[in-house]
Amino acid sequence: MTRRIAQLLLGLFLYGISLSMMIRAAVGVSPWDVLGQGAALRAGIPFGVATNLVGLAVLVLWIPLRQRPGIGTVLNALLVGPSAEVGLALLERPDALWARVLLFTGGLVLLAVATGLYIGTRFGPGPRDGLMTGLHQRTGWPIWSVRGGIELTVLGIGWLLGGNVGLGTVAFALLIGPLVNLALPVFAIPARPADDRTGLGGDVPPSTPVLDSPAH
Repeated sequence: MTRRIAQLLLGLFLYGISLSMMIRAAVGVSPWDVLGQGAALRAGIPFGVATNLVGLAVLVLWIPLRQRPGIGTVLNALLVGPSAEVGLALLERPDALWARVLLFTGGLVLLAVATGLYIGTRFGPGPRDGLMTGLHQRTGWPIWSVRGGIELTVLGIGWLLGGNVGLGTVAFALLIGPLVNLALPVFAIPARPADDRTGLGGDVPPSTPVLDSPAH
């Protein structure tokens, strides 16, 4: 149990750091982070606060979908934003394009590792993952179409609000799935009977479909 909780917290912290790396690279971010950037810009609030508010708003959408959050779900909504703010405070945008591309690449790889860490604890999916799977279960639509519809919607709204859409957004869409699939088996913690009696909820297999990665 101690290892699971420590891995969960480490994964969520690194997730936020990875977001800050991709933001500072300024070559485009994931659809959900485009939305977070746009919301932060329009509301005049820090990106981390906007990320938290978006995550909490998505959790509200779980109610009609009858999704049950785990402790990992709640902590995802609460902790990724602050850790992203830590990264933004420590990092500066590089001037050279090659350095920005390198920073984005590092952030993308770190995000996949972070996703493997926190999903591998089986404490529940992130808020955005649960929205995807909940809509899939309620509508019967294929996962790929639900995911695509959600991401195109939030991307469009975020872009209209002023979020950063670029080649990094396309790279994220193409590469994050394969990278997470590589990371999950490495960091997945095998289930034990005692884990099901923790009362912490959200004990799901590491194969749960990933949308937030990530965050969210």
